[in-house]
Amino acid sequence: MRGDGGWIGGLLAGVMLLAAPALAQPAAPSADRSYEVHFEARLVPTERVAKARIRLGKGASAVRWIQLRIDPDRHQAFEADGTLETGDGVVRWRPPKEGGSLRYTFLVDQLRSSKTYDARCADNWALLRADDLFPPAKVRSVKGATSRSTLRLRAPNGWSIATPYRSLRDGRFEIIDGERRFDRPLGWMLAGRLGIVRERIAGSRIAIAGPVGQGVRRQDMLAFLRWTLPALRDALGPLPPRVLVVSAGDPMWRGGLSGPNSVYLHANRPLIGPDGTSPLLHELVHMQMRARAGKGGDWIVEGLAEYYSLEVLRRSRSISRRRYERSHERLADKGRSAVRLSVETADSVVTARAVGLMRELAGRIEAATEGEADLDDVVAALIRSGEPVTQAAFRAAVVEIAGRDLLPAIAGR
Repeated sequence: MRGDGGWIGGLLAGVMLLAAPALAQPAAPSADRSYEVHFEARLVPTERVAKARIRLGKGASAVRWIQLRIDPDRHQAFEADGTLETGDGVVRWRPPKEGGSLRYTFLVDQLRSSKTYDARCADNWALLRADDLFPPAKVRSVKGATSRSTLRLRAPNGWSIATPYRSLRDGRFEIIDGERRFDRPLGWMLAGRLGIVRERIAGSRIAIAGPVGQGVRRQDMLAFLRWTLPALRDALGPLPPRVLVVSAGDPMWRGGLSGPNSVYLHANRPLIGPDGTSPLLHELVHMQMRARAGKGGDWIVEGLAEYYSLEVLRRSRSISRRRYERSHERLADKGRSAVRLSVETADSVVTARAVGLMRELAGRIEAATEGEADLDDVVAALIRSGEPVTQAAFRAAVVEIAGRDLLPAIAGR
């Protein structure tokens, strides 16, 4: 019995010794370090503004401050619960621990040229970018905290709303950005008396929206995308889960502009232009690549978008091989007058020349890899990096895929 008691006592002592460090440790922190952020805006067409609010909800105590990089000409009349610091295009908000909101007025209209707009609030519709309405933000929070964000747009009675986000049952939109801890609304938005067509294409929910009476060819664009988006997906990878195409007529800018998971195209722009390329596909390539041009890299970004706008037409058999070759001939003729590629902003002439160089590079990569790789793989490498596209970054991606530096042979021309 004595031997058993000693053995048991020793065992208990050992257990207590092992348990002691665990008992001495503080309780593990909760795995949920999220906080609610509600982005809200009320469109006021009579004033051409949106009354915006950023409201912190559950978990607000995790946020120390939120700093916005604003455009003083468009973001005005700031008010907040807590304290505000303003100056030099920056607004820093220190909210109360229990939450609260930051409020301001956003001027929607923005001229892109002397007579045309790239954001507009008309009497019965409004077209703008969410990332302008809610400007870039820097957040100081407790370590590891992430936002759970929603968007709510309020508009006059009878208006519809189109965004590239999933609609929740209560009328809000769910904002998820896997690349950031602070999710804010991005991309194009359209509100008003709208015509909207929706369909699932190439694994993505596609919506095409335009104000009624603006001449937006929604059905034409839908048919065009049904035919071409599978080829775009095969070339550049999966499309975003949701893609929004917005369009309107004058006085909107007569061109196209891409945004996160969304693109804008003026109502009078053709689906396929006189040179055989597609303005709509051009912007969708930009959207798909999510590429930012670094110093001297705009010709690469624009050249790839224009090259693939034509290449996708060929791969989808939307145009014949003969028309494809004639389009390249036209672009080559146009691009001959380009003096140099490395310019701050690539115009149509520089872009035309860049298309020919992209085609030549594609052939060189296929020859160097004996058909095992092509330009698609280089673009995939650029997308994976997420870095601004410069000539050095482009060269590195080519070397990664082809195993050798093929760019100097063509880029210096």
